[in-house]
Amino acid sequence: MTIRVIIVDDQAMVRAGFAALLSAQPDIDVVGEAPDGRAGVAVGRSTHPDVVLMDVRMPEMDGLAAARELLNPPPGVTHRPKVLMLTTFDVDDYVYEALRAGASGFLLKDAPPADLISAVRVVAAGEALLAPSVTRRLIEDFAAQRPAPRKERSVRLNGLTPRETEVLELVARGLSNQEIAAHLVLAEQTVKTHIGRVLAKLGLRDRAQAVVFAYESALVTPGDAA
Repeated sequence: MTIRVIIVDDQAMVRAGFAALLSAQPDIDVVGEAPDGRAGVAVGRSTHPDVVLMDVRMPEMDGLAAARELLNPPPGVTHRPKVLMLTTFDVDDYVYEALRAGASGFLLKDAPPADLISAVRVVAAGEALLAPSVTRRLIEDFAAQRPAPRKERSVRLNGLTPRETEVLELVARGLSNQEIAAHLVLAEQTVKTHIGRVLAKLGLRDRAQAVVFAYESALVTPGDAA
């Protein structure tokens, strides 16, 4: 199955470079480009891509606003692509809000070509592109710049089993599936199954949103994630 991709970035050379790289892959088809967020939303609506590579900072409409429009479309619009945010910095002020809006993760613009290709495939497959080290830094950055989360734990956590709650906490602390499996003495596939159930019960899209939920529900604190 071919992965349909659009590239939204205000730098023509970036768009051209990414398009040439991705189009050379047998399983990826670049179906559109746009120079700003507003045009990106329009192209997304007309081409129905599987993955949108979305720059964070752009004129007309920034990547965050565009991601929100694509991921939370108006009534009558059913297509919701996966959105992969492109940023120049490891932790951008907009990244946390993008994850809250439903973006599947973010990638540095200067990442190696192989990482970009892999990222598109990972996100298209429904996984979140959020490395454990980035998870830790993201939560620390959030805590340093925004008010502390509420003290009481969310009642939505009551729907999880003790094991599912434990797995969610470890995900939010920045552990990979392999590390969680070793920590809990479980098979890695069992960890994946638990994470899938957590996402389904909480109505979350992916691992990235699970991290956001765990922090905002007071399941974890910045100190836990360090």
